[in-house]
Amino acid sequence: MPLNRRQLVAGALATAAATTAASGRWATTATAAGHRVKPAHGGHYFPNAAPLHPTAFLKLPPGRVTARGWLAGQLKLQLDGLCGRYEEFSHFLDFTATGWVRPELGGWEEVPYWLRGYTDLAIVTGDAKALAAVRRWFDAILTTQQSDGFFGPKALRTSLNGGPDFWPFLPLIQALRSWQEYTGDTRVIPFLSRFFRYMNAQGPGAFNTSWIALRWGDGLDSVFWLFNRTGDTFLLDLADKIHANGADWGDNLVNPHNVNIAQGFREPAQYALRSGSADDTRNTYGTYGKAMDQYGQFPGGGFAGDENARPGHGDPRQGFETCGIVEFMASHQLLTRITGDPLWADRCEELAFNSLPASLDPSGKAVHYITSANSVDLDNVPKNGRQFQNGFAMQAFLPGVDQYRCCPHNYGMGWPYFVEELWLATPDGGLAAAMYASCEVTAKVADGTEVTFTEETGYPFTDTVTLTLKAPKRLSFPLVLRVPAWCDRPEIEVNGRPVDAPAGPAFTRVDRTWADGDRVTLRFPQKTVVRTWEHNHGAVSVDRGPLTYSLRIDEEYERIGGTEQFPEYAVHATSPWNYGLVLDERKPTASLRHHTARHVKDTNPFTLDGTPLTMTAKARRIPEWTADGEHVVAPLQDGPAGSSEPVEEITLVPMGAARLRITSFPTTDPGAEPWLSDDHLWQLVPDSDGWYRIRNRHSGKVLGVDNMSTADSAHVVQFGDTGTDDHLWQLVRPS
Repeated sequence: MPLNRRQLVAGALATAAATTAASGRWATTATAAGHRVKPAHGGHYFPNAAPLHPTAFLKLPPGRVTARGWLAGQLKLQLDGLCGRYEEFSHFLDFTATGWVRPELGGWEEVPYWLRGYTDLAIVTGDAKALAAVRRWFDAILTTQQSDGFFGPKALRTSLNGGPDFWPFLPLIQALRSWQEYTGDTRVIPFLSRFFRYMNAQGPGAFNTSWIALRWGDGLDSVFWLFNRTGDTFLLDLADKIHANGADWGDNLVNPHNVNIAQGFREPAQYALRSGSADDTRNTYGTYGKAMDQYGQFPGGGFAGDENARPGHGDPRQGFETCGIVEFMASHQLLTRITGDPLWADRCEELAFNSLPASLDPSGKAVHYITSANSVDLDNVPKNGRQFQNGFAMQAFLPGVDQYRCCPHNYGMGWPYFVEELWLATPDGGLAAAMYASCEVTAKVADGTEVTFTEETGYPFTDTVTLTLKAPKRLSFPLVLRVPAWCDRPEIEVNGRPVDAPAGPAFTRVDRTWADGDRVTLRFPQKTVVRTWEHNHGAVSVDRGPLTYSLRIDEEYERIGGTEQFPEYAVHATSPWNYGLVLDERKPTASLRHHTARHVKDTNPFTLDGTPLTMTAKARRIPEWTADGEHVVAPLQDGPAGSSEPVEEITLVPMGAARLRITSFPTTDPGAEPWLSDDHLWQLVPDSDGWYRIRNRHSGKVLGVDNMSTADSAHVVQFGDTGTDDHLWQLVRPS
């Protein structure tokens, strides 16, 4: 069914009546205008050309920001790990057997996904071997273009309702853009112009169906990118066609797929660059709010999308797909540039520091399909109790060429894109520190002179950032600095002299004439905060600065397959995990003690052994809180949970360092009602046409009629879910 503005997907998700009234870090509305950066025309790096409306910031070309410290370590793990070596064993990436090189063969999204991440990984690391491999791919791909502009696998010309399927081209076009900006390859812009002319010649059926209808935001970004370099007005017509025929994400969860949401929700704000409509931008905030209000009521920055987001499945055990994590990060980065709202950068950091690291094993050589805020076992066994939507196993760490397929090919853009978006250009010839990590940036300012800022910090594990300028002469330009939403008392000094700065979330601006050797020191004091998830059973989570903390669970890695270089692992808990926090209602953080275990090193800080930070807390075990028969943690119940177990001191670690973790905690109180044990809990599982299965939480079995009897007084028993009609029940309104 077409997914256009006149006819939405049948059965689309119901949306919330109103967004939450949360403020600060977790607000779902825009930051106050005085703390945002106002979009403006101008700038050194291809600002939007008229009649497009301006953005608040401009993206620097890839390669302008070089990672240092722990972030460089993550890139090294990726280069030596799955992304950097995937071409060696993913049959989808066989150079001689893909339609992206030999058009008579098949091909879909795997090469484009992988090449998007690998290209920028090669660029930000400057690795000669990786750059040569990328060049080989692009040299081949660029030769496949036909006279009408089409390129790549011939089968994609007619694979979508008899017409072209444009979806897999979009990530590949993003990779080509990065390559052109980095190398100046003169073939790319004419190549993309010819392809977009071919695209513009297609009818509505190529725009309003399947994945492409839901993911056109990626297309809009590339169309505007090309327009700013060529001025070809047909590209504006193409942008209008995309928006008119694509899915309507305007304050609307038009589709439940987690990756579609992560990519699609930003499309209205992107099109606002063409329409000039403030309503379009507000609609992106509204759609984000709907997704997070319904499915994002737990820490980590993501939402419950173990394939599709499902009503009634918003517990922190629900996973967020690895593709969803990196696509959500990319959306937040783009929205930071478009809107000038610092909250989008806060949201990107929350995902980067708390969710992305745990989507891979500590060596970076295996990935899993979903990452959960609460997860106590990562095995390679399908779940039959519909805990997750997909029927295949999604939790073990695997190379996952076929089992996971999209995620291991797509995750690679996460850290490289993060590096590239740490610094942005301003339209008035300045620079902006949008997110923080140890790095170095070289870019044009003022009259076009290049300067370099060296950024020294252990952030997010420390609270101080030092920027040192290297400039060939005195230059006047603005330096824009983001104050994180969680920081209410920032301290900023320029050459030892204090500079006023507002509480976050905010961008603050330092206008001055700069000289070589100038130093800017930022301190964002981090304090421990307990966050209450009122709409998820009153669970709580613990934050300090940009990091959320999880229970430290001892992890046993069981080798289940793979090779010596790329092993496959299941991960099992060898210590108790069913704890609820003991908190003072008047001062919840009183019993939480923060500890620095070691200095931040260049090695991986996102492991139990490598984390520089820990925290201790008071807790009681909750005997009724167990894992089900398939090793999936039971959903939360209303807190506080009654528990007479002794108070213990537990250790918390940064969420990103924990592969097994409890991050959304119940609270406990000896005087409260105990939770119901699993064998007393039953769930109505919709089947179709008003019929339900009645499933027991403890056993995972369903109620059925003994021997499938249709006789009066037949016994009802629990039984394995075989899908037979005697397992289906209907709610009947009393007469």
